[in-house]
Amino acid sequence: MDEKLKAFERILKIMDELREKCPWDMKQTIESLRPLTIEETYELSDAIIKKDMSLLKEELGDLLLHIVFYAKIGEEQGAFDIAKVINDLSEKLIRRHPHIYGDVKVANDEEVKQNWEKLKMKEGRKSVMGGVPESLPALIKAWRIQDKAKQVGFEWDNIQDVWKKVEEETRELHEVVKEGNAERIEDEFGDLLFSLVNYSRFLNVDPETALERTNQKFLKRFRHIETVAQKLGKELTDMTLGEMDAIWNEAKTISDL
Repeated sequence: MDEKLKAFERILKIMDELREKCPWDMKQTIESLRPLTIEETYELSDAIIKKDMSLLKEELGDLLLHIVFYAKIGEEQGAFDIAKVINDLSEKLIRRHPHIYGDVKVANDEEVKQNWEKLKMKEGRKSVMGGVPESLPALIKAWRIQDKAKQVGFEWDNIQDVWKKVEEETRELHEVVKEGNAERIEDEFGDLLFSLVNYSRFLNVDPETALERTNQKFLKRFRHIETVAQKLGKELTDMTLGEMDAIWNEAKTISDL
């Protein structure tokens, strides 16, 4: 524990020095840091998807730097400091885990999540959906909205009914595509995506991670097409779809593609 505290004390001291002496660090505000924080969060997400623990460690450090940075700015403005941030977090964790720090009994993790939502409402949140950030990417946002609704019992009874909803939304999309109404097509396409995210929850599949893995798989296989085309002395624009598809199918047989 002493080593961890010393490490944390060290980064706080470094931040004080950077804020005092470094022209770039002195210039930063919470607004200027925001896009950088978003970028760091995505880089952390990439490390998690790649299961690269060395990279994960590095990205956690970068994100921690941002937390310390925001706290330093808060301290300068007399709003809060890092101690207040950590102590408030500790109090919230204790308050929202009465099954650990109180006499509440829970049977499983789902009951923990349900209690969590009830406690947040008691703390003054006006809507169950209040904890879903507006700026979340749409796919993650759909997952969070559905999970929030689940905590208060607004949920399908079984996975078969969820799949029937997917099929229903697919049929409705096909119907409006035939009509050619662009606005309705977008609307029904959104409904289909939302129902597929719902289905993913019942499969215990993170849709964001699943889609990103597919993105990465597609990129690797497409780069293989580019590599083969280069070796053949051809431009992709000069190749037929059949030629490219044959190389694509070849890529599917390669273990790391």
